[in-house]
Amino acid sequence: MKERLQKILARAGAGSRRGVEQYILDGRVSVDGRVVSDMGIKLDPVDHEICLDGKPVLSPEEKIYILLNKPVGYVTTLSDPQGRRIVSSLLVGIKQRVFPVGRLDLDTEGALLLTNDGDLAQRILHPSFEVTKTYEAKVLGCPLPESLERLASGIEMEGRRTSPASLRILRASSRFSVIEITIHEGRKRQVRKMFAAIGHRVIALKRTAYGKLKLGNLPSGKFRILNKKDIEKIFAPK
Repeated sequence: MKERLQKILARAGAGSRRGVEQYILDGRVSVDGRVVSDMGIKLDPVDHEICLDGKPVLSPEEKIYILLNKPVGYVTTLSDPQGRRIVSSLLVGIKQRVFPVGRLDLDTEGALLLTNDGDLAQRILHPSFEVTKTYEAKVLGCPLPESLERLASGIEMEGRRTSPASLRILRASSRFSVIEITIHEGRKRQVRKMFAAIGHRVIALKRTAYGKLKLGNLPSGKFRILNKKDIEKIFAPK
């Protein structure tokens, strides 16, 4: 959000509003390496380096990493023209501007990472890093072993073969089964489409882990701040 330069400086603790105005007039303030003497300039401090006497007055925003247990019924966007509930509304007390790393569908729940670290988000999402995501899928019926083997080996889906997956049955009955599936791709609604391809519709889906970072017993709608060791688990060797 753009603000007057003197307001930004005062809020950063550089001095009183009157005092920082004098700094500007004296040529002590620069923006992106150029001295600024225009009192009326407006800018977004996130997008520019503002210095007083050659020293930055605003430290880079502290990086933050959040694991949220997203409930069903929330969209993983920061705004929604349809007026649906957004995941950022659950981050009570978080002052940093964060964004979701990837997406979970409206009708999917579970582990969702949010951060303000674009480099880390790119590492998680880029196919070359092959960061795995684990899901629990509740499906109608009980798939045959050979059907699960098809998914594990890869199937043709929308003109492209899926990468190998890891699957194991957690619970099974004639009515429905709960199957754990681990993949490293991120195609739209991929897990649902994979099970549909073998004739078993997904009726509930929950993401339980990024790499070896597990959701655990984090309650639905709640979040926790991640530390360095947590982040390392995302990229831990398989």
